[in-house]
Amino acid sequence: MIDVKEIKSIKLTPFTKMSASIYGVLGLIAGVLMLVTLTIIQTAGFMPQLGQFNVITGFGIPIIILFPIGAFFSTIVISFFSVMLYNTLVPRLGGIKLELDGKDVTKIPVISYSLILSAIGAVWAFIVGLVLAALITPIFSLLSTISTLPEASQIAANFTNATGSAMPTGVEFGAAGIIMSLVLILGLPIMVFVFGFIWNALFALLYNYIVTRVAKIQLEFSQISENLHELKNIPVIPTALAVALVYALLGLLGILSGNYGEFIANFVQYFIETALIALLYNYLAPKIGSIKLNLE
Repeated sequence: MIDVKEIKSIKLTPFTKMSASIYGVLGLIAGVLMLVTLTIIQTAGFMPQLGQFNVITGFGIPIIILFPIGAFFSTIVISFFSVMLYNTLVPRLGGIKLELDGKDVTKIPVISYSLILSAIGAVWAFIVGLVLAALITPIFSLLSTISTLPEASQIAANFTNATGSAMPTGVEFGAAGIIMSLVLILGLPIMVFVFGFIWNALFALLYNYIVTRVAKIQLEFSQISENLHELKNIPVIPTALAVALVYALLGLLGILSGNYGEFIANFVQYFIETALIALLYNYLAPKIGSIKLNLE
């Protein structure tokens, strides 16, 4: 029996705690793999410029410590704010809807899925644009001020004589700074929203009409109260296979740019990554608490 559920809200603390814990562990795994790779490279003599430098003592401790810590705390910030955005935007845009048949996600309605995720991405892009604009505006202001100094006139004349083109004036530097700020603050969020919507729509369409014929994402929910549910378990193999197949199909677009191996790399990467996330979730959920959502 098909049951359509809409994720009306996500409990902030459980989601943030689980996401940060998972990516903290993944950061540790990535650090170990990088350290092993560097050690093999040095031992095999592929990088003789390292000389007598000891990779394990030189890189080992920083990588093993900084990777998981960095992943843990950055995920706290990203997850916390993203869930806040989701819960805030759902009453205005609607939440992600899932068509469920038992544990199987049989369909992801395209518009609801694409709209909310691309909107969250656009808000993040707006914040990044504000930060970048705040960083570059003083630089353009400084260049504009410097260009008005007497010494700059002689430099500009020498540059013009040498290249045949005129150096930008103070007014031009100021205008360039304003244009760049507008592009970052307004253009970047719009671009992220449009391309994010297209990408998420493609993900949902490929999943709905191709991948579900082979494998389906599986999510095992348990009802706590009338609308409150917890994600008890994520079956590893079917979920990893379904996600990896979607990204493999998306990777086929790389053939258009001549990258013929992208779909294979995507399948391997996302199968391993999704499987690790599902395994870690299933292991951690009984210990630190599962993700809780309001489903209607």
